[in-house]
Amino acid sequence: MSFISVLLALLLEQARPLGQGNPVHASLRTWVRWSTRNFDAGKSFHGWLAWGFAVAGPSLAALAIYWLLDAFLGWPLAMIWSVAVLYATLGFRQFSFHFTQIRDALADGDEDRARQLLANWQQIDASELPRSEIVRHVIEHSVLSAHRHVFGVLAWFSVLAVFGFGPAGAVLYRLSEFVARYWQHKSKTQHQPVSQALQQTATQVWAAIDWVPARITAISFAVVGSFEEAIDGWRNYEPRYEGDNDGIILAATSGAVNIRLGGAASVAVFPADGAHVMPPAPAHTQSDSAPGQTPELAHLSVIVGLVWRTVVMWMVLLALLTLARLLG
Repeated sequence: MSFISVLLALLLEQARPLGQGNPVHASLRTWVRWSTRNFDAGKSFHGWLAWGFAVAGPSLAALAIYWLLDAFLGWPLAMIWSVAVLYATLGFRQFSFHFTQIRDALADGDEDRARQLLANWQQIDASELPRSEIVRHVIEHSVLSAHRHVFGVLAWFSVLAVFGFGPAGAVLYRLSEFVARYWQHKSKTQHQPVSQALQQTATQVWAAIDWVPARITAISFAVVGSFEEAIDGWRNYEPRYEGDNDGIILAATSGAVNIRLGGAASVAVFPADGAHVMPPAPAHTQSDSAPGQTPELAHLSVIVGLVWRTVVMWMVLLALLTLARLLG
């Protein structure tokens, strides 16, 4: 059932993607704001309480609905609920239009428009970026977006679904990433800043929740790309920057396709409308960049191929696991 749910959600998301400011995401942002106002009192306990209401609450609600549907109305409706939850949490179209617009601008030779589109997407100053740096930023943010919107969601959904928890893993993963990013932004830009305790709680929990999915994504890129170079890049990176999940993904990506990633990162902020904006790539110096070719326009197609091969690999694995469960 997991395979069918994921397949239907991906097809639905490709055919009719959720737009910016859709009611589902708007409602969740409202819930997170309510949880912050009512439970963030500055102590560590309050930080966990606010996080629990903001993230664990919707995750448990998704699980409860799944169990009730499965118990009283049958598995078909439970599967439809899983598809609906995955549709709201999983998908390329939640970020890929930025990638497409920038790629088309670069292909047309309009670097000024490409810089403006990148600045609008990541809320950064891209006015002085040369062409290769525009491409590098697009690759880095697109890879991290693909991880957060696709592979990380797949990992948590697949694992928890095996144990009968339905789509709760997808909600847990996406909301954990969102609140860590949102509360950090709100503490810097709003009149009622989020407490340090709440920010720390959200950051620590997100790092823990993303630890395994980040490494699964890195391994997946290695399998469908250049395996030895990807693993070597990962192995050389992790001891120097322990706990940097994003950096591990980028190091593996760099080796998998032989593109130089990393280096001085831009600073991203969270826009007022709550759009999906990725945090900056690891803020290391240019000398820390991974080895490889200088990013060029043609490498954007290479990255697209890498991501889609990984999706196909995931779907094959899910299909095999589903078949094994049916035969067992």
